[in-house]
Amino acid sequence: MTRERLYLFDTTLRDGAQTAGIDFSVEEKIVIAELLERLGVDYVEGGYPGANPTDTAFFADKRTEAATFTAFGMTKRAGRSAANDPGLRQVLDSAAEAICLVAKSWDYHVRVALGCTNEENLDSIRESVEAVRASGREAMIDCEHFFDGYKANPDYALACAKTAYDAGARWVVLCDTNGGTLPGEVREIVQAVRAVVPGERLGIHAHDDTGHAVANSLAAVEAGVRQVQGTLNGIGERCGNANLVTLVPTLMLKAPFADTLELKTTQEQLADLTGVSRAFDEIINRSPDRHAPYVGANAFATKAGIHASAILKEPETYEHIPPETVGNRRRVLVSDQAGKSNLIGELDRLGISVDRADPRLDALLADVKAREAQGYAYEAADASFELLARRRLGEVPTYFEVKSFRVMVERRFNALGELVTVSEAVVKLDIDGAPRMSVAEGNGPVNALDNALRKDLGRHQDVIDEMELIDFKVRILNGGTDAVTRVLVESQNRRTHKRWFTIGVSGNIVDASFQALIDSHTYTLLKAGV
Repeated sequence: MTRERLYLFDTTLRDGAQTAGIDFSVEEKIVIAELLERLGVDYVEGGYPGANPTDTAFFADKRTEAATFTAFGMTKRAGRSAANDPGLRQVLDSAAEAICLVAKSWDYHVRVALGCTNEENLDSIRESVEAVRASGREAMIDCEHFFDGYKANPDYALACAKTAYDAGARWVVLCDTNGGTLPGEVREIVQAVRAVVPGERLGIHAHDDTGHAVANSLAAVEAGVRQVQGTLNGIGERCGNANLVTLVPTLMLKAPFADTLELKTTQEQLADLTGVSRAFDEIINRSPDRHAPYVGANAFATKAGIHASAILKEPETYEHIPPETVGNRRRVLVSDQAGKSNLIGELDRLGISVDRADPRLDALLADVKAREAQGYAYEAADASFELLARRRLGEVPTYFEVKSFRVMVERRFNALGELVTVSEAVVKLDIDGAPRMSVAEGNGPVNALDNALRKDLGRHQDVIDEMELIDFKVRILNGGTDAVTRVLVESQNRRTHKRWFTIGVSGNIVDASFQALIDSHTYTLLKAGV
């Protein structure tokens, strides 16, 4: 059976840039374009040349190798020719290989936003597509608010799509710009559009305002569209865009899509999906979603004991695909619900070989359950769990021994008369039997403790200097001012960028933080082979 070609259009660098708190530099755009090539997308929409200095600079050169380098723009304004429209001219003067122009397809927007007649808007669509084609580029039209426009005035929405197609647009993309359309409506409307534009020339651009962007994209594909637009990790304006990181494996691995459609993405590129997703989160300085489908750290994690036992025997019992297919891995979590099967599976993943009959396993399991009863959560802190396990098995050297610590927080006026808060920490410890004392200031008590602890670790200093704290989370486990506090610290190696989590629990937030800090320092030394 011959499979039809389905095309992937990524708009991370354009529509994704509308995400609150995200502002790409030219250098970041270049790196992200390389990530998208690793994923095997067909089109990379890099931005809107002429709209801002960053996008103009990005389009000064072609930035992709295999993917079609695509610019975004707007159809010409009514009352002037395409040749005399400065916005369209800047897009045409860019290094783009394809140009995707946004056009109004809802008569309400034509009247209110453009202030022109319906016929003038159709003329703008036609002449703009013709101008792009005349420049030797591939032309596409994003029919903005198409689904809302169709529901309000189906004849006019269809006229916009047909005008673009008749003018020679390679793709006519149906946009659910407000994100309020549901899958059944998408399927029905796409089928109606196919009466005037062939499915192999149609695309879908879905927003996630009802949580249906992926479902709407799949519904559109089922109805016949052959281009899917989306972004890495679903970033985008308001609630985001369709998540390509979810769509790609679904289209490649799930029926009926995998049986009837073919993507440019290879199985080898699919196996890089988790790496691409997490690398992108690093670039935008966002912690990866641990519960993300396919690529999240918990996507193939099992906590319940009987489920874990079954998974270790036959992974297919509780996994919809092998995690390695998308570059992820299986995790059998260690928690107060765990049985010995969980424990053995997790130890095996960490490279710790223990016989099932080893009595130390029962003691370790009892330790885990007792500590989680106090508030520890080891499924969220792999590094602390590994240290706990290896200590029980006698595999963690004593790199240093903390004798005491003290933290002082002072709020005062500085020499400039400004009100400041200063934190100072004192840490006393033994290293190789020699006592040491370090004093350091920091931006808050935890930072001061970290600075003091890492200030003088003797022969371990070079290794510790490679470690940095990157995130810090606090959770109150019960109410009141005497509440128990759980602290989760995320650290990484500056050189390898490997990340890990450590945990501390105490009625004192500073003490809980210091526990997590000590574990992070110890884990750094352990992994360095000290």
